[in-house]
Order: sequence, then C-alpha cells, then structure tokens
Amino acid sequence: MKEFQSSRDLQMEEAKKTIPPYMKAISGSLGGTVEACCLQPIDVIKTRLQLDRTGSYRGIVHCGASVSSSEGVRALWKGLTPFATHLTLKYALRMGSNAVLQGAFKDSETGTLSNRGRVLAGFGAGVLEALVIVTPFEVVKIRLQQQRGLSLELLKYKGPVHCAHTIIREEGLLGLWAGAAPTLVRNGTNQAAMFTAKNAYDVVLWKKHEGDGKVLQPWQSMISGFLAGTAGPICTGPFDVVKTRLMAQSRDGDEAKYKGMSHAIRTIYAEEGLRALWKGLLPRLMRIPPGQAIMWAVADQITGLYERRYLHPAPL
Repeated sequence: MKEFQSSRDLQMEEAKKTIPPYMKAISGSLGGTVEACCLQPIDVIKTRLQLDRTGSYRGIVHCGASVSSSEGVRALWKGLTPFATHLTLKYALRMGSNAVLQGAFKDSETGTLSNRGRVLAGFGAGVLEALVIVTPFEVVKIRLQQQRGLSLELLKYKGPVHCAHTIIREEGLLGLWAGAAPTLVRNGTNQAAMFTAKNAYDVVLWKKHEGDGKVLQPWQSMISGFLAGTAGPICTGPFDVVKTRLMAQSRDGDEAKYKGMSHAIRTIYAEEGLRALWKGLLPRLMRIPPGQAIMWAVADQITGLYERRYLHPAPL
C-alpha cells in the first residue's frame, strides 16, 4: 500500500513539472522567425487571391507566376518585415500566454490538465494574440501586399512604418484594428484546435507527454504540427476572408464597402457566392500546416532540451 502511494505521489510530482512560460515564449519566437522566412511567398499569394474580385488570377501557380513576371520575384516577399516581426511576437505571446493559462486551468492537487482546460487555454491565447499583435500587424501587411508594382514613387505606402503612420493619420488609431472581430474569432478557434490537436498527436503517435523528458525528433514534431495545423483553416475560412477584406479597405474619404463582420459575410455571399467565403483556402492550407510543422520542429527542440537539462537531468 505504501509502495502504491509512493508511486502515485511520484506520478503527481512528475505531472507538476512544467516548462516555464518564458521558455515557451522563446521557443515560439525562434520558430516563428524561421517560418516567416520560408513561407512568405505563399502568404502573399493567399492575400492576392482573397482580394481578387475580377478573376484576374486562375489559381495559386498562375497568381505566383503573374506576380513574379509583372512585379519581379522580390514581390513575393512583400511585407516580410512586418510578417516576420508579427510572427516572432505572435508566437512568443501565443506560447507564453497558453502556458500561463494552462497553468491556471490545471488541477491544483494532481497538476493535470483536462481537455476542456487545454481548449480554453488555447482559445484565450488566440484571442489575446489577435487583439494585441495579429490585427494591427496584419492590417499593415495586407495594405502592403495589395499594392501592385515595386516603384516606391507609385505606391501609396512606402514601407511598414510609413503604412502604419498613414493609416493612423487618415483613419485614426482604430484603423490599425480594422477587422478585429473576425480575427478574434479566427485566432481563438485556430489555437483552441491547434494546441489540443498537437498534444493529442504527440501522445497518440509518439507517446510523448509534456514534462516527461522525452525529446521528439524534428521530423516527429513536423508531422504532429502539420496535422494539428490543418483543422483551423477549414473551419475558419470565412472569418479569414472577411478579415482580409475589412483590413484591406481604406477609409480615406470614401465610404467603406463593408460595415462590419456580419455585413461583409452577407455582402460577399450575395455578390460572389458561397465559395467566395473560402477563397484562399488552398494557399492557407499550403502555408499554415507547413508553417506549424516548421515552428514546432524548432520549438520542440528548444523546450525538449530544457526538459532534459532542468526537469529530468541525467544522473551523474
């Protein structure tokens, strides 16, 4: 009986060993930097397709080829600076806040986290990142990406800082939070699904539990991250399209076409049909799951090394 109690106490103590939020934040920021550099062209193509109301592009390949031939290959990396900064800060906040919220939702006695707690922590982290970082950065990124050509003299926005300054001057500070409502819904749902799915895939595929000292191989993290990143884009496609349309429209004198999230959904459906609400889904699936694969491959290595060194040090 004493041996059973001792074993149970040991399991509870192991469950309470967790990676601190600051390490999760560091791992996420480094993973986000690598992801941004690799996948920026796909994000540019996704934005151009979502903003294409006249059918100028016949698909992903045609869009990429058209942009490259008419504007140069460098145009596929338009908005990289705000995108990389945005991803680095976003993943730091996402991973760190998710770790804090998971700690808050854990059972105080056993140190275990329920599936409900994991979902709520992911949703909270997604809402927080959307409000603090994602919305203003994506407004700037989308305004830069929708511009055609490379000549600065012909472009309204000369760069990220000039773009943000122009938006604030012409539309007010809240102009940087255009499309905030669909962004909150999209990111909250995405992260609730992603964190829950990533943990489930790690357990089912690799028998990996957080805090157990086991470090996944990069290819294992990439598989789990890729699979975890697929559900969100399909479920939140309409919110992503609406977010992009709301962020792209300027309010400098002309009346805005879309009055808000609900009005945008109704207008797009009436004018362009139901399928238009999932415009850009394929490039999102080409970017988000691979992006999650890259990010988790980096993040898991960093947190895994921390686990081995500080939570489960090898005996001397």
